Amino acid sequence: MASLTVENYVKTIALIAARGRDGHAVATGELAQALNVSPGTVTGMLKTLSEANLATYTPYEGARLTEAGQRLAMKVIRRHRLLELFLVRTLDMPWDEVHEEAEHLEHAVSERLVDRIDAFLDHPSVDPHGDPIPRADGSLADTGGTPLNQLPRDRRFKVVRVVDQNPAFLRYLSECGLDLHAKGQLIENRPEAGALVFRLSEHDRVVALGHDAAAKVIVHADAEP
Repeated sequence: MASLTVENYVKTIALIAARGRDGHAVATGELAQALNVSPGTVTGMLKTLSEANLATYTPYEGARLTEAGQRLAMKVIRRHRLLELFLVRTLDMPWDEVHEEAEHLEHAVSERLVDRIDAFLDHPSVDPHGDPIPRADGSLADTGGTPLNQLPRDRRFKVVRVVDQNPAFLRYLSECGLDLHAKGQLIENRPEAGALVFRLSEHDRVVALGHDAAAKVIVHADAEP
């Protein structure tokens, strides 16, 4: 059984590495910022992960997960995302509260319980934020999508994922009506002004959103309004 710290490190490395890095190593500074620890602490832990054959660490370059490290990371991510969805569906918790709760629970549940939750939820493919849930074999579904700020004017869309799970940001999106599966149509996209305007289909509501915020909202384009 891996320790809580080990699980947090391999999960964080996997999540950072998944952000379209073209195989580049995850830098110690990135890990330190994500885990809110000092670079020295990260360096020491990466050496431990290397000794355990969970990661390879190269000074001044960073870390990459080994096959064993990737398998462990996918198990932890699977637990976390299934727990988030379980809390939303069974306890009706809002999507801006479940991330922190799942952070605590993911290290305590057994793989047997996780599999039972998966079956209870009918083997879902995504969590409440649209992030893909790893299957039991560690594979991931390709959810695809385009950042909302990259859509051209008049394009219809459906929200399929939000990549920033900061509670305040999620609450803001809910206030705007941009919950998961929300549908709308882009009215204006003005990068030079740092904002875009869209109409939401459900309430025929017009909303403005900053470009940086819209970049964190992933959509499928040309969805039916």
